[in-house]
Amino acid sequence: MITHSNRTTRNKISMALLLLCGATSSQAQEAFNPESPWMLGDWGGLRSELLEKGYTFNVLYTGDAATNLAGGYDSHTTARYTDQLALMSNFDLEKILGWEGADFQFTISDRNGRNLTNDVITDPRVGGISQVQEVYGRGQTWRLTQLWYRQKFFDGGLDIKLGRMNFGEDFGSFPCKFQNLAFCGAQPGNWAGDIIYNWPITQWAGRVKVALSDNTYAQIGAYEQNPSYLEIGNGFKLSGSGNEGTLVPVELVHTTSLGAGRLPGEYRVGAYYSSRDANDVNTEENGIAKSRDSKYGAWIAGQQQVWKDPDFAARGLTVFAYATVHDKATNMIDRYAQVGAYYTAPFKSRPNDEIGVAIASLHVNNRFTDHQQQLNDRAGVSDYDDPRYTPTQSSETNMEIYYGFGVTKWLTVRPNIQFVGNPGGVSEVKDAWVAGLKFETSL
Repeated sequence: MITHSNRTTRNKISMALLLLCGATSSQAQEAFNPESPWMLGDWGGLRSELLEKGYTFNVLYTGDAATNLAGGYDSHTTARYTDQLALMSNFDLEKILGWEGADFQFTISDRNGRNLTNDVITDPRVGGISQVQEVYGRGQTWRLTQLWYRQKFFDGGLDIKLGRMNFGEDFGSFPCKFQNLAFCGAQPGNWAGDIIYNWPITQWAGRVKVALSDNTYAQIGAYEQNPSYLEIGNGFKLSGSGNEGTLVPVELVHTTSLGAGRLPGEYRVGAYYSSRDANDVNTEENGIAKSRDSKYGAWIAGQQQVWKDPDFAARGLTVFAYATVHDKATNMIDRYAQVGAYYTAPFKSRPNDEIGVAIASLHVNNRFTDHQQQLNDRAGVSDYDDPRYTPTQSSETNMEIYYGFGVTKWLTVRPNIQFVGNPGGVSEVKDAWVAGLKFETSL
């Protein structure tokens, strides 16, 4: 049976092929050039001309495929595919209008598909914690993802951004090369998602960044807390109706360049406070969760290249780590940590390839687990196989190793193997092994 998501994906692919045919007929030598940053080439020089004038346009496509090899809640082997199309544009207003240090960003995105984690790996009574396909989530629909104006002063010493933004593009930012969500992007938003909205959700916000030195800056933001933006029909909602508070993150960011080889690194430490009311995870009054008047958390992250081949500059080893802590009164996940490494150019004949490996631990708040046990006690059930039983969650472990093929400058393919221990934090669910394939292309 052809599903709506499959039809939508086919329509997007068809659209891309039509564009490709047009580009190929007018500038055949440009399309599919492995040295071009775009699959469709330079449009006969038009793209380069637009870039020179301050107009940047790009179409990014990301696909995540996954199949369960063993374990999980449902041992039946199946596969799932999910994807994202992002239409991005940036306007250098200094070149276009003569406004020094100003630019404007506009992005819309579309997500489609199904997620293997929800369908077969975790117990549907409680669902998953992380996801083996990071690009899935926040509703399979078109959304306004960026609509902001940025102004720099004092040669970039002061940087102000206003408009529709998401938390992770500025705060707690981290690469998204892995397919498992536990290793992808700004992690505070992954584990406090009721108040922190990462890509592709956007909200009205402002961010001020101040340079403290050549390699250190501090920033603070204010983000609207509006859960109505999460709804499928509100992907392009501009009205602030439904706002329930303000999220205020602060962060200190320091970059390094170590040793004679000037090995690059970046370190972040930050915290957030939300004024939005939040339900207590384990305190009830008359059967209703007690409301708290705030929510908070913090994070620390770092990545550092520790070795570079003196005879082959593309080859190097970078290590990274990330940890978050969250309010025990209101958050299901109270702490998270990951460590990992990238090894670039493993073979001299393939300088754009990369190997990545990482492990993460996600700990479920003990107060949340106690509440689940209390629900079972009240219902008088203790058998995991009883449909009325609420599985108790503790911690989940995620691991992934990938080999990234730099096929061209516009296409990267990363086959991977993932391990999910205690899927969903439920010890009764068998540990799962997953084979994945992530690819990213710029049209």
